[in-house]
Amino acid sequence: RALLILYFQRFLGWNDNLGTAIYHTFVALCYLTPILGALIADSWLGKFKTIVSLSIVYTIGQVVIAVSSINDLTDFNHDGTPNNISVHVALSMIGLVLIALGTGGIKPCVSAFGGDQFEGGQEKQRNRFFSIFYLAINAGSLLSTIITPMLRVQVCGIHSKQACYPLAFGVPAALMAVSLIVFVIGSGMYKKVQPQGNIMSKVARCIGFAIKNRISHRSKKFPKREHWLDWASEKYDERLISQIKMVTRVMFLYIPLPMFWALFDQQGSRWTLQATTMSGKIGIIEIQPDQMQTVNAILIVIMVPIVDAVVYPLIAKCGLNFTSLKKMTVGMFLASMAFVAAAIVQVDIDKTLPVFPKGNEVQIKVLNIGNNSMTVSFPGTTVTCDQMSQTNGFMTFNVDNLSINISSTGTPVTPVTHNFESGHRHTLLVWAPSNYQVVKDGLNQKPEKGRNGIRFVNAFGESFSVTMDGEVYNNVSGHNASEYLFFSSGVKSFTINSPEISQQCEKQFKTSYLEFGSAFTYVITRKSDGCPEPKIFEDISPNTVSMALQIPQYFLLTCGEVVFSITGLEFSYSQAPSNMKSVLQAGWLLTVAVGNIIVLIVAGAGQFSEQWAEYVLFAALLLVVCIIFAIMARFYTYVNPAEIEAQFDEDDKEDDLEKSNPYAKLDFVSQTQM
Repeated sequence: RALLILYFQRFLGWNDNLGTAIYHTFVALCYLTPILGALIADSWLGKFKTIVSLSIVYTIGQVVIAVSSINDLTDFNHDGTPNNISVHVALSMIGLVLIALGTGGIKPCVSAFGGDQFEGGQEKQRNRFFSIFYLAINAGSLLSTIITPMLRVQVCGIHSKQACYPLAFGVPAALMAVSLIVFVIGSGMYKKVQPQGNIMSKVARCIGFAIKNRISHRSKKFPKREHWLDWASEKYDERLISQIKMVTRVMFLYIPLPMFWALFDQQGSRWTLQATTMSGKIGIIEIQPDQMQTVNAILIVIMVPIVDAVVYPLIAKCGLNFTSLKKMTVGMFLASMAFVAAAIVQVDIDKTLPVFPKGNEVQIKVLNIGNNSMTVSFPGTTVTCDQMSQTNGFMTFNVDNLSINISSTGTPVTPVTHNFESGHRHTLLVWAPSNYQVVKDGLNQKPEKGRNGIRFVNAFGESFSVTMDGEVYNNVSGHNASEYLFFSSGVKSFTINSPEISQQCEKQFKTSYLEFGSAFTYVITRKSDGCPEPKIFEDISPNTVSMALQIPQYFLLTCGEVVFSITGLEFSYSQAPSNMKSVLQAGWLLTVAVGNIIVLIVAGAGQFSEQWAEYVLFAALLLVVCIIFAIMARFYTYVNPAEIEAQFDEDDKEDDLEKSNPYAKLDFVSQTQM
């Protein structure tokens, strides 16, 4: 997931909205499939065999998505672009479905299988296990979010060199295969609880019978029963009814929880996109937008031991009864505050963004690529550009009453005749009073994904081509500009190619240091010796708001996750009957799936003009849900399924004893009377 959204955008060429939608659909699918895994584990194969078989599916899915990202798979003409992108899309989708089936299927089984290793009376050790389990997951997540972007930026390919997505996807596939082998080797050490038949079928039939029986006995002449499930007692035993009651009480509590995950999983989509509009330079280090997610994993690794060993014991010493449901309520509140922090950062970012033309407006800047000073008059203003210089930024005008005139000392005025396109930026290239060229910039927003736009203007005279960092600007004609191409941060080398350039001339040059989200025009001029010389002009300034400002929102969200997610895992296990441990874990994971579906609905239904408004909406929604959950939790009664089941076992033994010796009870009563 660390590079999935960038893979969608940069390799498959999808836009932000489609990439975000598919990302959240995939995440939702990963958390819907646990129901299937839980059913297989609790009813048929058992947890161990389910983990092994679905891990194989998981590994195959990772291999398929690694193959889908091989550029040379359909690059038949070796131009660096796949000839049949639909093959890559199809393979990607197959790979993601297999991964969703594998990862989702094992999710409820792994945590429940770990919980099964503990005996009764080891609740403290089991809680510690769930914390270590969650810590282990996030240690892996931390390594992946650091290493996979590093693997991605490597260059690989047979015929053309590209960002190495096959390596970034292939390494986790290999590691998954190794981890599966390690898990299987330990088989003899595990305590394996045998599946107890098709329990979910029994549950469904019991609930169906209870509802049907209740409806058919709704008359007042039938006495009320304590719980609606008690209407199944005519057909089903008390033990099963009691177990279903435990599950339904917990499932009812789960109803508000998806809202937490709706916010939490946006750190991989919206928060990553927010990072692309920020500067990745933090002190002496520089980080890419997709690496900001490592903050969550780093903080998890730090915070889990602190919360488990310091915070909770301190709260207990203060005499506060900090129950599981209270912890989860606090977690939801902290996540809500994280999105308030994200909104504040977004407002800060919006202040630094350039203003682009809207509606009937056009924006124009003058770039003088000649050897004389030029005066250009616009409605209400006149600007003078010295040789090889540009106006200070773009000027905004109404397209309907736009008149432009160019003049120079001792020359007649030349009117600019051009059909300006409203809603766009334009550059007016001038090199003599009667010589000009209007170029539509094609940039109506900051360059996406934190990249930098570079274009070349030919003031050299003869047509030339430029090669920069694997990208080619073909045949840039005299006194004209190329299209923008986009590059990641760093210093880039470029080579100017033209038959008119002498062999003795320097043809290879370096850019200035490219930061994040900027755009530059490189004007190639001719020196007195006939050799080319580049001159740099800034079109859009680089991002100035540091990605470090995202750390507070990540900190709040991580603290919320620690007290919400680990507690939820432990609570789901502790409140589940022995034959439905995986099912209730799957129910917990189902809340994550619904959370991602909420993101799809809200982001799709409300196309917000301001991103901060979307963050505030999500924060407000979670705050309302948090209050509702706190009220529901107030009325929840904690149970000990092991004790309840032990009581049923005791009752069953007594019943069996009575059946085998019908006089046992009579003798017992007689002795008591005596």
